[in-house]
Amino acid sequence: MIKIKMLLLLVLILSVSGFTQEVLDKVVAVVDNQFILLSELEFQTQLIAYQRKLNPNDPALKKAVLNSLIEEKLMLAQAEIDSIRVTEDEVNRQLEFQIENFIQQFGSKEKLEQAYNRPLEKIKRELRDEIKNNILIQKVQDQKFGRLEVSRYEVEQFYNQFKDSIGLVPEEVKLSQIFIQAKLTESDKEFLKSKLKAILDSIKHGGDFADFAKKYSEDAATAKSGGDLGFVRRGLFFKEFEEVVFTMKEGDISDIIETPVGFHIAQLIERRGESVRVRHILLKLQPSPESEQRIIDFLNAIRDSILNGYNSFAYYAKLYSDDKSTSLFGGEMGKIPVAELDNDLRNLIAKMNDGDISKPRKLVVSKDMYGYQLIYLEKRIPEHFPDLNLDYEKIAQLALYQKKQKVYKDLIEQLKKQVYWEIRL
Repeated sequence: MIKIKMLLLLVLILSVSGFTQEVLDKVVAVVDNQFILLSELEFQTQLIAYQRKLNPNDPALKKAVLNSLIEEKLMLAQAEIDSIRVTEDEVNRQLEFQIENFIQQFGSKEKLEQAYNRPLEKIKRELRDEIKNNILIQKVQDQKFGRLEVSRYEVEQFYNQFKDSIGLVPEEVKLSQIFIQAKLTESDKEFLKSKLKAILDSIKHGGDFADFAKKYSEDAATAKSGGDLGFVRRGLFFKEFEEVVFTMKEGDISDIIETPVGFHIAQLIERRGESVRVRHILLKLQPSPESEQRIIDFLNAIRDSILNGYNSFAYYAKLYSDDKSTSLFGGEMGKIPVAELDNDLRNLIAKMNDGDISKPRKLVVSKDMYGYQLIYLEKRIPEHFPDLNLDYEKIAQLALYQKKQKVYKDLIEQLKKQVYWEIRL
């Protein structure tokens, strides 16, 4: 129900299909005081056709997309009726999250700008209104049916009516984990700082900052360009970094700066109004190989204790696991479809039997967090026809979705009677 334009798909559409969106001003629909333009309709039709491998020239598809756009505008009208508001902080948080995802997908800010053929600030401006509308629609949905639940009776009714059309439940595995995050020790930090201090001393004694950045900086996006971050306005750097670089004079070289991602030294190249051009050298906060080996040894000791019957997997998960979302439940990750596991975990599970515990395996949670993990395969559940007892949670989710869809449809029909709307296509 909520549309988010996917930047990656837009780039693919423009480059693969050769589709060029023309700037048209023909109004194809009016909802309250909002307009839907032909250009928007054409773009969304192309986007959905690409996603679902459909014919973008199918009149039925265009009609369905137009109806969807009208429903979105009606939901925004409902937000206005209910005086639902979105704060700038909410928009900024979602915008930064969206941009960070795009940067990760493209590999760097520069590649994102190159693909979209716009500077980052313009990309943000173009996404801002859409993100604000998405948040408003989500708030309307939460208000109208976010707290809907289904009773056991409703689930049973749904199951009896649709059990022959639900389809097979794919193969699943019931897993538990013990995860220990790799953390820096004080000795790890001191080693990194001493290494960066040696680089800083060399630069102060005549070394070229850019050359040292190319050789030693662990910021892959800027190292090749001598650590050059380009012109950046306040608010885009880490707070700790900004507090230093925005007080520097052109040509100044900072002392060591610690941020959540590592230790930096910076050089102010140029100041232009409220923007500064800075180059930096980054050494990332990464645990030493010795620290990682201690985690592996500890997990191996836990595994041996479980296999020798000293205590259960759940006992050690509650005691030691750093993943609080699962540790409270003895490390239980629930039933997971095998097809949804990452390749490494799927290959690992394929070699395990019910009751087996893996050896420690590295798990990368995000670009700034990783650790080591023990996996316990409690049970393998083969592909099967839906069973009300075995698959109750899944069936309940389907029943709840159907219930929400009905409430949503009723809401749209009610809004169509309350709010002015017209199709002009």
